[in-house]
Amino acid sequence: MAATKGKILYKVYRALSYGLSPLLYLHLRWRVLRGLEHPLRWPERLGRPSHARPPGPLLWFHAVSLGESLATIPIIKQCILRRPDLNILMTTTTYSAFQVVKNCLPTGVIYQFAPLDTAAAIDTFIAHWKPKVIILMESELWPNLILGASQHGITMALLNARMSATSFKHWSIPVFIPLISLMLSKFSLILPLSNLQAIRFQLLQAPPPIISFAGDLKFAVEDIGMSVAEIKKVEDLRAQLAQRQVWMASSIHRGEEEVILEVHKMLLEAHPNLVTIIVPRHPLHGKEIALEMQKEGQNVALRSQGENITSGTNVYVVDTLGELRYLYGITSIAVVGGSFLPGLAGHNISEAAAAGCAVLTGPYIAHFSSMVAKMQQFNPMSVLQLIQVHGKLDLAEALRNLLGDDKVLEAHRLAAKHAQQALACGIIVGTWNSLHSNVLRSAFGVDDIHKCSDCWPHMKIASLVIFAHVRMPELSIQQLR
Repeated sequence: MAATKGKILYKVYRALSYGLSPLLYLHLRWRVLRGLEHPLRWPERLGRPSHARPPGPLLWFHAVSLGESLATIPIIKQCILRRPDLNILMTTTTYSAFQVVKNCLPTGVIYQFAPLDTAAAIDTFIAHWKPKVIILMESELWPNLILGASQHGITMALLNARMSATSFKHWSIPVFIPLISLMLSKFSLILPLSNLQAIRFQLLQAPPPIISFAGDLKFAVEDIGMSVAEIKKVEDLRAQLAQRQVWMASSIHRGEEEVILEVHKMLLEAHPNLVTIIVPRHPLHGKEIALEMQKEGQNVALRSQGENITSGTNVYVVDTLGELRYLYGITSIAVVGGSFLPGLAGHNISEAAAAGCAVLTGPYIAHFSSMVAKMQQFNPMSVLQLIQVHGKLDLAEALRNLLGDDKVLEAHRLAAKHAQQALACGIIVGTWNSLHSNVLRSAFGVDDIHKCSDCWPHMKIASLVIFAHVRMPELSIQQLR
């Protein structure tokens, strides 16, 4: 009965997507004019390919934005290593992800923009690429994509699966339960981020046997490589900051710059040699911040203009894409934004921790609450979460404590780095093993060229090391190994 209702709802959704296609097309063209879509490759969003399909079986990875895309790359590399017989297609939704990911993908991986979830776009895309397996990242639950793929006999997996409280509330409305239940039943594997996420998927009637655990792929920070020119730019900046105290506010959303700049002014009183690096989520926002500060007569340097940090510069605005994880390496303190205003949901803190930064974040971290909780469970000093930001005083006080005591700062830096390293251990191999055992082996019929059984002893050792360190934090990872 529920399945029948789900199919009826899907037919309604599919019909609506047909009817709304002209409006969606106009919206897409409007986004192109605003610079939010690729000026030449935007037809890919309608399912129209810009690349020929190579012969042989094809595996399609899909992620929305930059963070999810970078988390996908280590799994793609595993796939290339262990299943070189497969063609790999990678899609993302956002233009900003494209600008970075296109330079990070391994050789031979085909990149396209993801099709809109209209019946026509999905049908056109699948008819051309004919994937045997689709691997979706995090929360990409689209009816035409999932149910359309299922009708073509395509196997599907959902990695780093999460569902926000808002999405869960919407899908839990009784009228929508049959549709989401039908969609989740089409997956062969769901790897949720946490126990809470697993519970949400089960409450939405995902079949329990397909739910497994491997860890958060965003813990597995990987060097994506830099060109000689990029390395020189970062090293030049490091040299300019050599004699200065530095802290960074990263992934800043519109409105959060007010918090950061007020705190910056408070800190300058005690630390006149301080440089605050601001990395907005969107480059255009960075230019707006710099312009506003210049109108106030402040000395601010803008990275996209190649402006140097002089003795009078106290604020450096990074209005570029793809450099964040490298810039973490030149600061000892990282305040991760997207977390200081209601309605925001946090950003990935593991990149800052991997670089050895003392990590701070605001109270609004819904999408990354599990990551923060795991790191704090491993070592409470690994992440400073400011539960409330009363007049910005809490953030200013926390930064004063770190800037004013080198021993305290170093303790927080080491705690963050060790927690990230321990929690990242074995995640890629564990995810690959689950993916191969539950999805790829049955879909493609050919076994992994590296036997997965060879990996399990290492996985078990890694798990025991992490467990022992949580129980006996006075022992280092190296001692436990």
